[in-house]
Amino acid sequence: MLTQNNTKIEATLYCAQPPSEQQKQQCIQFLKNKYHSDVELSWKEDKDIKEGFRLEVESWNCRVKSVFDWSVESRFQQFKDDLTHLPLSSENIVPLIKEAIHHWTPKALEQEVGTVLSVGDGIATVSGLPNATYQEVVLFSNGVRGMVQDLRRDEVGVILFDEGSDIAEGSFVKRTGKAAGIPVGEEFIGRVVDALGNPIDGGEAIRANGYRPVESPAPSIKDRQAVYRPLETGILAIDSMFPIGHGQRELIIGDRQTGKTSLAVDAILNQKGKNVVCIYVAIGQKASSVAQTVDTLRRHGAMEYSIVVNASASEPAPLQYIAPYSGCALGEYFMNKGQSVLIVYDDLSKHAIAYRSLSLLLGRAPGREAYPGDIFYLHSRLLERSAQLSAEKGGGSMTALPIVETKAGDISAYIPTNVISITDGQIYLESDLFFAGQRPAINVGLSVSRVGGDAQSKAMKSAVGTLRLDLAQFHEMEVFMQFASDLDEATRKQLNYGQGLMYLLRQDKHQPLKLSQQVVLLVAALNRVMQDIPPGEIGDFKDGLLRYMEQEAPEVLQEIERTGVLRDMVKEKIVTLARNYLSLTNKT
Repeated sequence: MLTQNNTKIEATLYCAQPPSEQQKQQCIQFLKNKYHSDVELSWKEDKDIKEGFRLEVESWNCRVKSVFDWSVESRFQQFKDDLTHLPLSSENIVPLIKEAIHHWTPKALEQEVGTVLSVGDGIATVSGLPNATYQEVVLFSNGVRGMVQDLRRDEVGVILFDEGSDIAEGSFVKRTGKAAGIPVGEEFIGRVVDALGNPIDGGEAIRANGYRPVESPAPSIKDRQAVYRPLETGILAIDSMFPIGHGQRELIIGDRQTGKTSLAVDAILNQKGKNVVCIYVAIGQKASSVAQTVDTLRRHGAMEYSIVVNASASEPAPLQYIAPYSGCALGEYFMNKGQSVLIVYDDLSKHAIAYRSLSLLLGRAPGREAYPGDIFYLHSRLLERSAQLSAEKGGGSMTALPIVETKAGDISAYIPTNVISITDGQIYLESDLFFAGQRPAINVGLSVSRVGGDAQSKAMKSAVGTLRLDLAQFHEMEVFMQFASDLDEATRKQLNYGQGLMYLLRQDKHQPLKLSQQVVLLVAALNRVMQDIPPGEIGDFKDGLLRYMEQEAPEVLQEIERTGVLRDMVKEKIVTLARNYLSLTNKT
């Protein structure tokens, strides 16, 4: 071993046959150059090493072991890990390795080997890895993988990606030198994978085109450009009042069972035929709920352009923690190729809970609501990776729809306020509206898009008019109506008009509307065509009006879809046709 005054080291060379004098001198010279001390090299026979060798050196305090593994088995495993995206087999890899071993040299092959001090609840404490880096993947002696999550003076905290029941105190751990990452490629589209990129849908193995770290820096300001392209969700209430643009981060927030996931799924369904890659990341959801979402996407043909990353509630906390970053890495692969990406994180509340569990097990100091001090950074470094890239960077984009669950409508809680401050707006779903039959149950007063009209087509800007103002006046008047015993005719008409607008915004789930359909409905409603229709009949009137427009004036719908512009003449024609249809329904 290396003496404390660093005067001499002892190293052991393991191989099947005794090394030649030249090979011994190569090893001795390498160790002298590395440790700047004299070397005493011994050889031990190891029949398990068929070809090649393994060189082991221990530090003076026996807490750090350096291993230089140049055996066929070790090199083959490294080739498989590094070249997973290439169609190589053992038949064409092994000859390359054997040729390299024939001209063997140990330089740059050092591995630090540490020792497990304790393990439990998906966390292992390891000593002997002084040079390990944050988020580096380590490999335990039984093949279990982990990631360095906590760095201390004499030990590191490792979160486990696999079942750790076989890991015991004293087990060996070696560094891999790789940051935690996920394979990426075109073949992931249409598949359901876990947080590490492994297929879990029963399909064939996925051949990757590359490998990306799960965490990477967000695009710099100079690599971004302003959000300017509308990403239509097909949901009338959102596209008209809270528009979302490519590269935006729009939060969906509300209590459980208020339609948050349905809203995000509808946005994915509406991207069909629009050359947008959609990624749905399920974090801590029930397996049955995720299966139902995947089935919905398949039935509507959305899996043809979608990827589902699933870290369900039955998965260990480390996989739930890493899942959104893995989904984001997949999205970045397509974004950097110039494509548009829509990614849904469902939901970040459970993600924060998983991270809180890991942090407490790692011994970090708890803060507000027992969350660690870096909980804000947890989500900011994830959501900041969504952007509209500049033309110089290919013009790709990644739009994020994070979901956060509230309790009893409290949007001032810790995690909701954190994510609200990071995102570019929020869509707030209210329980009272949901139970009153308003679907989607969007609270117009508390919802906002900070991008605004920049992410709206000209046709939608022209059609939406004073919709938000009219709804605000209606809600204000509705409050006073509770105390009024008698209403004048003008007030009654205003209330009927506002109530009709609320019914106009009702929309069945998984039935997104085209831009032209939304424009027709808004123009008709804001020109008071529907004012005298009983609220309960507005749904049938909307469906009938759209069918009537498709029969009588399909060119109007086609022009709006093609140009994204609403000309005054076309607007007048829509109003005329809507009044004609109203008169036809009154006659019947």
